[in-house]
Amino acid sequence: MNPLALYLVLLKATLTTFSGLASIPVLRTDLVLHRHVLTDQQLNIAVVVTRATPGPAGLYIVSVGYFVAGIPGAIAAWAAMATPALVILPLIHYAGRRAEHPRVQGAIQSVVLASAGLLWATAVPLARQAVTDAMTGVIVLLSTAILLTRRVDSLWVVLGAALAYLAAASAHLVSGL
Repeated sequence: MNPLALYLVLLKATLTTFSGLASIPVLRTDLVLHRHVLTDQQLNIAVVVTRATPGPAGLYIVSVGYFVAGIPGAIAAWAAMATPALVILPLIHYAGRRAEHPRVQGAIQSVVLASAGLLWATAVPLARQAVTDAMTGVIVLLSTAILLTRRVDSLWVVLGAALAYLAAASAHLVSGL
């Protein structure tokens, strides 16, 4: 895929979702389902790499760009990720005084709820592809329960899940010897 076309697809995803991970459904639809230049596994890897490293949640887009078009794709993705921030700065200055208005707050809340719905709609197909055995299923259930009931940074949940899986795999390997 040509880097300019990739930039436009990624820009559409970042402009229409207003949040880092909320663009996953748009990217999955465009790049995995319609254009077939990315797989669900590559999208999962891009998200995991970003969640396991410090930095903004939307940085996974750079990994997506790399998977699709190599270094030029990563550069196009970085530009698509930075463009909305550069465009929004003048708008914030203009609209900043109106942020307390109930209609503006209602619009912002609507965008947040729509983003949450998009994330849920995408999480289910990605989870189906990622859950390959009983252990990963247990990790999904426990991680979800922890995140819904406790105020824990997701990094610790990801690290705990990785350690649990490694421990279970090691125990399985030892018992098989």
